[in-house]
Amino acid sequence: MLLHKSEALTFFTPEILQNSGAVFLDTGISAGFPSPAEDFKEERISLDRELIKNKEATFFAKVSGQSMIGAGLDDNDLLVIDRSLEPSHNKIAVCFLDGEFTVKRLKVDAEGVWLQPENPNYPIIRITDDNDFVIWGIVTNVIKKVY
Repeated sequence: MLLHKSEALTFFTPEILQNSGAVFLDTGISAGFPSPAEDFKEERISLDRELIKNKEATFFAKVSGQSMIGAGLDDNDLLVIDRSLEPSHNKIAVCFLDGEFTVKRLKVDAEGVWLQPENPNYPIIRITDDNDFVIWGIVTNVIKKVY
């Protein structure tokens, strides 16, 4: 279900279905040289159970923009965001800043809080008392399309 759309992110709530899941082949797929086929165990895996640890505090958001490409977050990637996790230095966070949502890496030290993009074409944002600022949630996973 669509919750909110901003310039940088579009938010959705997860819909966890009972008895859902795709076939999981427990073989270990080589990313190097191909290896001879081995016997494999087939079972069902639910991405909901793998990616969502706290259903009530988890949301999805689709990325719009290029400010986090160095962290592997590309335009149209789907983020899994957990609002129950404690924000800390170096975590990737979804933040509400001066009326807009953004996703950036948190930089926290004795001098303050900064929002660090992972693209040199975007500026580092220093958070001050003048900002309307809330750390909305922590990114736990990224779902990408590869085609």
